[in-house]
Amino acid sequence: MKFIGIALIIFALVDFIGSYAGFDLWGSMGISLPDVVWQYSAFIEGGIGLFLMKIADQSSAAQTEAG
Repeated sequence: MKFIGIALIIFALVDFIGSYAGFDLWGSMGISLPDVVWQYSAFIEGGIGLFLMKIADQSSAAQTEAG
């Protein structure tokens, strides 16, 4: 799960930097997002990635304490 979180954060960074460079990451994949979602897509992706990493860290900490 931590790997998926890291991958989402990297994807979010590419999306965020690409938006300033005039590159539409979602559009290049053939996905048309509504303008409201498109403006915040990098933040949404990054937030989900951070959330998954936090869950993975808590899960590994709980396993360490239990074992």
